[in-house]
Amino acid sequence: MNGHTPADGDLAKTQTKFSMPAFPEKELYKHIDGANALEVFDCDPIGRSYADFILLPGHIYFAADDVCLDSRATKNVPLRTPMISSPMDTVTESLMARNMALQGGLGIIHYNNTMEEQRREVDKVKRFENGFITDPKTLSPEHTIADALAIKERYGFSGIPITLSGGMCSKLVGIVTNRDIEFIRNKNTPLADVMTKEIETAMEGCTLGQAYEILKISKKGKLPIVNANYELVGLVARNDIKKNLEFPNANVHAGDKKLLCGAAIGTRKEDRDRLDELTKVNVDVVVLDSSQGDSLYQIEMIRYIKTKYPQLDVLAGNVVTQNQAYHLIKSGADGLRVGMGSGSICTTQEVMACGRPQVSTQNMKRHVIVAEIF
Repeated sequence: MNGHTPADGDLAKTQTKFSMPAFPEKELYKHIDGANALEVFDCDPIGRSYADFILLPGHIYFAADDVCLDSRATKNVPLRTPMISSPMDTVTESLMARNMALQGGLGIIHYNNTMEEQRREVDKVKRFENGFITDPKTLSPEHTIADALAIKERYGFSGIPITLSGGMCSKLVGIVTNRDIEFIRNKNTPLADVMTKEIETAMEGCTLGQAYEILKISKKGKLPIVNANYELVGLVARNDIKKNLEFPNANVHAGDKKLLCGAAIGTRKEDRDRLDELTKVNVDVVVLDSSQGDSLYQIEMIRYIKTKYPQLDVLAGNVVTQNQAYHLIKSGADGLRVGMGSGSICTTQEVMACGRPQVSTQNMKRHVIVAEIF
């Protein structure tokens, strides 16, 4: 559109980046083409969709790398890349949510499953890239190879610290990896007979950089973190550090550096139990999944969540009008899902003859925080 060839784009990367236009403002907008958003939408009763518009090109005075895409899904949940995957069973489980977060976005785990299954999916995401893992899975010397394999099958990792009690803050006595157990046929063999007892460790208080140097020199996959009494207090994984380097825009919690992950729930009484289970694995945001968000049931659920878990953000909706948005925000919603299909999956407009074209939906006096498009 701007007439650059690929060679021009490569050359542009080597040139000095400009942060100011080439012309003063009065020259930059001397001739006005098309119409601005206020002229199109202000008091316009006609619904408009994306197919009704095309954007006019403007004056380019910055490189593509200069564009900041940082945004927010809710008041307290950031987005490095402004993309959120839908809470549908054909779209978002732990694999999708994990990759969305690694790319700077956010995945919302669906709730077309049992509460235990949903909690497990969220937990997989939260454990995937931890930096310092403060609650790794541990076993005792009395546990068996079968127990270690069960952890590997459920959580997708090996390298399990072995402590005297089988839990954290207990003396570290060994570690079990794939190499220790893969050729042993008797799965009832105690881990005490096969675990590696000579362990490379780091002291509590070391930095992630120091841990990486130890792993690099020792060529180990896992580095247990111990206190002065040689009690296990954490774990660092080589793969996690590599992921930090491979995915610099990963969307992680500011405190524990775990990947951000959301989960959907409904508005029934039993969904309150589901909510409790999700908070146990530190879900970052809950989505109230409904095609029509402005209902007494959703408003009651928002108020319940904000009373019991005031620090947990709630993404409510869906909404397409200013009144709908106003009611949910007044009830405590931290973000909104905007839009009512028609689409290949969301067919509310077709089935209920109720909704609004998506572009008109976006013009809701900045009540809009999240736009979900089917």
